[in-house]
Amino acid sequence: MDKSTWSRERIATWESGRGFLLCLVVLSLLGGATWLFFIKGLYLLPDEMCEGTLERGTVTRVLPQARSAEDGSDRRGAGSDFTFSCYVTTSNDSSLSGQARVQPVSSEKWLASYRGSGGDNRFVRVSLDGIEALARLDTGNAAVYVPCDPPVVPSYNASEDYAVTTEASVSGDTKATGTALRQLLTDVAYELAEHAYQRAGCRQTVDFPEELPRYEDG
Repeated sequence: MDKSTWSRERIATWESGRGFLLCLVVLSLLGGATWLFFIKGLYLLPDEMCEGTLERGTVTRVLPQARSAEDGSDRRGAGSDFTFSCYVTTSNDSSLSGQARVQPVSSEKWLASYRGSGGDNRFVRVSLDGIEALARLDTGNAAVYVPCDPPVVPSYNASEDYAVTTEASVSGDTKATGTALRQLLTDVAYELAEHAYQRAGCRQTVDFPEELPRYEDG
């Protein structure tokens, strides 16, 4: 084999190898683009949503991957009529939502509304310094109770106990399950409660801990 023939074969081999590598790169990019198309929804959400009460990291731990997602919040009223809601919905028909409101209710009545006929076996519960939290065992639902003294109270309810009550729930498929899901939903409800407490102008001083006691695995 003369030198020129050997050089041509070497160049052809190099060109063939380069073409193969180029094909691999193109296929990898196409595969990555396809993957991003189907899961990018949650990752395109803002880092913080609902006036800073909900983090994207929490949403990605609760909800499964989705092609698209949207978030929103709504604030209405003031004082004893204050309400605040938050939601994230996805193209997979899975959603995470929460609502906080100020209402006249004692902790005993609030807890009784969740007991129903099943007693305490229907949920897990924790409390700290007057703050109550629970998560239902049979549904994707968690709730938090925080005592509140609104700046203005209607005369007909002047003797009632007031509180910020919140609920967080999921519908459709979820990424987290069991104790992990119950804890995440409770944490969401707790963040909403603290936010609503400040926005409603509650006069009673509540020292909000960084987090509530954790649920035990089970």
